[in-house]
Amino acid sequence: MSKSSGQLVTIIGPSGVGKDSIMLALKEQCPDVHLVKRVITRPEEAGGEDFTGVSVVEFEARKAAGDFVLHWSAHGLEYGIPKEIDDFIAKGKIVIFNGSRAALPSFEARYPEIKTILIMASHETLSKRLSNRGRETASEVESRLKRASYKMPKAKNMSVISNDGELQQAVDQLKTLIIPKTESAL
Repeated sequence: MSKSSGQLVTIIGPSGVGKDSIMLALKEQCPDVHLVKRVITRPEEAGGEDFTGVSVVEFEARKAAGDFVLHWSAHGLEYGIPKEIDDFIAKGKIVIFNGSRAALPSFEARYPEIKTILIMASHETLSKRLSNRGRETASEVESRLKRASYKMPKAKNMSVISNDGELQQAVDQLKTLIIPKTESAL
């Protein structure tokens, strides 16, 4: 039997915890998984994840036109999830996006069956990763580290993964949580 609809998964956690690294490694190992390319009001040259960088004016125009099924603000930026994810879900795909802890209630309001995966790491690990990526100033790194202790909103369907160790350990945990066991041949 084939699934008639897919699964939506949001990966959340503090900056520097390795969300994008885990997602990319999962995609390499599970090519049928669809990773969402977010739209962000940040220049694409800023690096990091694969995203579409737009101006605030363009973001607001796209939001008004209904181009996003989800959108939120964080770290002085605007983030949008393109409406095309609904097509992938309808085709039975596992669709994964890098979300926001603060926006989790709006995700669940729109997609009640969404699966939330919280990625966590120690303060020391986060500090080292944020400093090493070189994307933020020292004060921005400190601000992101303070935000790491942000109280989590309640989620209906949430699991937690630790990413203090080897990347593959976190990827394996994620696979176990979201990749369905294949059915045996009849």
